[in-house]
Amino acid sequence: QTLNMPEYMALCKEQFNSCTMTNLMKSCYILDQNGSKKNLENGDGSPALKFDNIDPTLQWCQENGMKMRGHTLVWHTQAPEWFFREGYDDGGEYVGKEVMLARMESYIAQLLTHVQENYPGAVYCWDVVNEAVDPDNGDKDSGFMCRRDNNGTPNPWYETIGPDYVKMAFTYARKYAAEDVKLFYNDFNTYMSAKRTAIYNLCESLNEEGLIDGIGMQGYWGISYPGLDVLDGTIRRFAKLDLEIHITELSIGVDEETEEQFKKQGNAYKNVFNMLLKADTAGGGPANITNVTFFGLKDHYRDGDKTNSRLFDKDYQPKPAYDAVVSILKSAAKRIQE
Repeated sequence: QTLNMPEYMALCKEQFNSCTMTNLMKSCYILDQNGSKKNLENGDGSPALKFDNIDPTLQWCQENGMKMRGHTLVWHTQAPEWFFREGYDDGGEYVGKEVMLARMESYIAQLLTHVQENYPGAVYCWDVVNEAVDPDNGDKDSGFMCRRDNNGTPNPWYETIGPDYVKMAFTYARKYAAEDVKLFYNDFNTYMSAKRTAIYNLCESLNEEGLIDGIGMQGYWGISYPGLDVLDGTIRRFAKLDLEIHITELSIGVDEETEEQFKKQGNAYKNVFNMLLKADTAGGGPANITNVTFFGLKDHYRDGDKTNSRLFDKDYQPKPAYDAVVSILKSAAKRIQE
């Protein structure tokens, strides 16, 4: 939809150098059920993929010098159930581990090959696995509390492969990714103690095998939570793994859209960026923070969108949050130059 909004795309190009597709790179928009069934009848049984949902944006990125975070290869949500079942059929039984591993490898191989051959250099990193850690109900024997379900709905990757699905996704991604493409694990609530520990354990294990380059910390935060000291401590803890750190989906909303609230929002963004700059290696900290991605460009960008956490208002005008972020970044750039 945003490709059809010239003002949106012009502002994106002017203000940012990295973008992420909100939904269209998730497997439900890429997998082709009918094509997959035909492959069972006439081919090797590999899943069929279609790329019409992602090609226009990748083409725009390449034509406009924009880099993209690939999001996401393996996620338990927005992955069609038929992909995990016999005959690629919605009503079939779950396939066994070896079959599902073959499907996973084929999916990752086809997607990465398509992107890299047709849009070389456009995608510079991938969220290989998204939200696989569940400290409340996860598999205690997995070493990282591997997610078994999502609010009672089974995690189909876990059901078919087991906790190994995370490691194998990174194994296949490393196998097919171009040499300069970075591989990330991405999750929310990374600052919560039990989850932080589980994510650290998972990423430490992946790092020991050379399978991961960074950790994505989703930033669905509020004006007054979580505490900056908690976020700072989490970033510094992850920094011990010597991996890149991305703040993904940064989104600090307000309860009421008033001038006072938007000023508080701007101050919250300012405090977050101050914290990030101090934690980053360029500011003398231990963390290699290489990206901050905002969740959306402007408030209420389409009918029904109630999100008010963006840097620009619905009329593309900069909010106090924009002014705060730009001010902080300009000051930091000046200090670095000096």
